[in-house]
Amino acid sequence: MTAADAACPRLEPVPLEDYAVLGDGRTVALVASDGQIDWFATPVLDAEPVFAGLLNPAEGGTIGIRPTAPFESRRRYLPNTNIVETTFTTDSGVARLTDALTVGTSGPLPWNELVRLVEILSGEVDLLWWVSPGDLTGSAGPWTRKLGDRVTLHCGSQVLGVRAYDFGPMTIDPHAVRGRVLLCQGETATLGVTGSDAGQVWLPDRGSMLARLNRTRDRWVDWASQIHYEGRWRDAVIRSALALKLLVHEPTGAIAAAGTTSLPESIGGQANWDYRYMWVRDTAYAADALMRLGLGEETHAVVSWLLHAVRESAPDLRVMYTLDGAPAQPGAEIDAPGYRNSRPVRRGNDAVGQRQLGTYGDLFDTIWTYVRNDHVLDVRTGNTLAAYADQCCDTWRHTDSGLWELSDQRHYTVSKMGCWIALDRAIKLHNAEQVATTHVGRWVAERDAIKQWVDTHCWSNERRSYTFYAGTDDLDAAVLLAGQVGFDRGERLASTIAAIGSELVEGPLVWRYSGTREREGAFVACTFWMVNALHHTDQRDRAEGLMEAAVGLANDVGLFSEEIAADRSFLGNLPQALSHLALINAATSLSEQAESGERPAANSDVRADGSPTSISRSEPCPS
Repeated sequence: MTAADAACPRLEPVPLEDYAVLGDGRTVALVASDGQIDWFATPVLDAEPVFAGLLNPAEGGTIGIRPTAPFESRRRYLPNTNIVETTFTTDSGVARLTDALTVGTSGPLPWNELVRLVEILSGEVDLLWWVSPGDLTGSAGPWTRKLGDRVTLHCGSQVLGVRAYDFGPMTIDPHAVRGRVLLCQGETATLGVTGSDAGQVWLPDRGSMLARLNRTRDRWVDWASQIHYEGRWRDAVIRSALALKLLVHEPTGAIAAAGTTSLPESIGGQANWDYRYMWVRDTAYAADALMRLGLGEETHAVVSWLLHAVRESAPDLRVMYTLDGAPAQPGAEIDAPGYRNSRPVRRGNDAVGQRQLGTYGDLFDTIWTYVRNDHVLDVRTGNTLAAYADQCCDTWRHTDSGLWELSDQRHYTVSKMGCWIALDRAIKLHNAEQVATTHVGRWVAERDAIKQWVDTHCWSNERRSYTFYAGTDDLDAAVLLAGQVGFDRGERLASTIAAIGSELVEGPLVWRYSGTREREGAFVACTFWMVNALHHTDQRDRAEGLMEAAVGLANDVGLFSEEIAADRSFLGNLPQALSHLALINAATSLSEQAESGERPAANSDVRADGSPTSISRSEPCPS
């Protein structure tokens, strides 16, 4: 970074892959490799962000610490934590910056606390620092208040406290605080920013902040030690689990789809969405991933909250829910420049009003996996699920918006597969005495009818592939999930892999469906879905090779966004839960097979009691 860049808060965007993420169980912050925090919503992840320089560099708000002289930086997460360590090297010296959103003795604090510790490792380093809140996406103006040696920053209902120790004299502007200090080898400085929307905020002393920083490190290390995975991709799995943990809203157990809003699927484009909600789909994959890693507490929290949400919204099975259970809001456009002028910036998500039939499958697959891992459902939940299964028997015949939340209503193949999953798992739940019904015969008949319908209407003889939707030859990478869920693990899936590979794949990158390569990046989760599909069609060498390449697509600290462009730059919101969940599920599937020495189970028909009628295997088609 040049001296001109280092002399003031950066107003130019950095690549999305340049960000690491901090979190405390209620919210996240994104910190770039130059020490500038460009995203930090308080007190919770889906609040209006008081620091949103990511979407509005001039007025959105940032927090920064950086050398005044040109520097090089390198960074890492402290092992098995979500604490970021950045090392700045200048001609005069080396400084180390440690960043964390801290936690208390028993979990998230009643407030948010960002702790930034600087240590001079050699020589001397001249540093700038600042805390400059934004305008809450145009809804309020920040102002400062000085109380002796203490300073609070106010923006709308939000109050921030700032404590700076050994950072030199503090300059208090009408809208920000800042300073500059020259530190020498062995010296340290501590900056604390606390946040609350309760009307009051605590301004802690240095000792208590540093104690919580150490406690936070110990808590992360202890949590990571509980992860049960010792396979080939352990580092990537551990990092993905830690990233996923940051997106779990501790007060409820809901898991956010991503930590940000409105980061574009193509630079300058309009596909900019708010993902700070809980999708039933993502929760299904999350529960599976958490159970695979032996994280029982998180699994129970996530599934318990999901069951509460779907019970309360019955008889309507919603696509998505807010993190605290309130009704989700449709998308509204916000007057902000957007990331690299990608507009509109959105608050809320229009998917809330969509019909997505695959949601039935996501829900039932989650609950069946939960029950298979020694959990028991209560009677009320069983009755709710039985009613949803009865609904699915009728609604699978309808068109919907599909997994990709499209405006065109069609008979999407992956949606029909989702309904098949729902009824298949409902039958299993009934036979496990978890769901009571007199309609199991109907569930069996409709499940089998869905399979026949998909095989007839959603298969292209010309492409030798499952198709995007009935009546087309277009392709959809989402149908690769057929292997993971057991819909198909035979010749047709293997042939579909080959077709998708010829149109939607470039190296380790996999695009979502026909036509998307021209307008957006490759979808990270699709790559890991391809790994799983290869695994379930006995193509282990190809699966492992793709897995290795896919893990290498992460940024320098092991994080993934939603999409990756052909030039390997990040696109879309981050960190993206679905990307990391898909990585965990692919890695654990491959490792389970390697440990057992068994080949994956082939596709089979299933009796009403959940047992296979036969086991058959078809040789996979060459790709």
